Amino acid sequence: MSPRSTPPPAPFPAAADARELFQGRRRSGRGRAGRERSWRDRTTWTMMPRMSLVTRLALVGDRHLDNAGHAPVVRAIASLTVTGGLTIDATWIPTAQAHGGLDDYDGVWLVGSPYETEAGVIAAAGAARRGGIPLLGTCGGLQLAVIEFAMQVAGLTEEDVLVPLSCSVGGNECRVRATSGSLFERALGASRTVERYHCSYGLNPETMRVLTGHGMRFTGFDDDGLTRVAELPAHPFFLGTLFQPELAERADPHPIIQAWATAAMARTGLRAGR
Repeated sequence: MSPRSTPPPAPFPAAADARELFQGRRRSGRGRAGRERSWRDRTTWTMMPRMSLVTRLALVGDRHLDNAGHAPVVRAIASLTVTGGLTIDATWIPTAQAHGGLDDYDGVWLVGSPYETEAGVIAAAGAARRGGIPLLGTCGGLQLAVIEFAMQVAGLTEEDVLVPLSCSVGGNECRVRATSGSLFERALGASRTVERYHCSYGLNPETMRVLTGHGMRFTGFDDDGLTRVAELPAHPFFLGTLFQPELAERADPHPIIQAWATAAMARTGLRAGR
């Protein structure tokens, strides 16, 4: 499959709180040995009492292929403890090992490329979709989550989903307009935003019409009317963005990332019977 994104430049900090979101309020190389450990890197960030619930997050991506490029994801997760007060156990799951079950996790983030195997990302997207696990897909993560839905739900092929962009938006910032009443708008806490991209492929308009008929919604558009966001209203939290919110130049978690973490925290409570 052709590459769909270009590597990001040096990492940026992530961006803003959306804890009120789900209370109904809106605000205006394959290595072994030495590499194996970094692949399975698990770090617990905590700002809460020792007896608090732990929210388990799966970061599906190949950090060992682009450690610097994935640094903003690490920083975004760490910043959730500062403004969100979450106790987080975040685990990097390499794409080659992402075919197993994800039921033990409270949230899944399909991070951007490069990927050792796209099939692993597709498998993780399907597991989160079927299991009702809060899912965030960014850049290539959105593309592969839509591919999984197209193949498994709409009966389409992988080649039906993506088309090359007429102009690559690698490294650029673009305005994105949110559809009124959408999960994207509620998570964002605003109707518009400016975000950073590193992508060369977008979603095929013809395929989008078919996917809409199967329950997927496309709820974020740039100034040219091109789709930048997809979601599944029937899912507890299923949101994909062609832009990368972890690259936002803000000190706090981006509201999209905070909203995903809030949904994951709600699943933590349900799993604990609270």
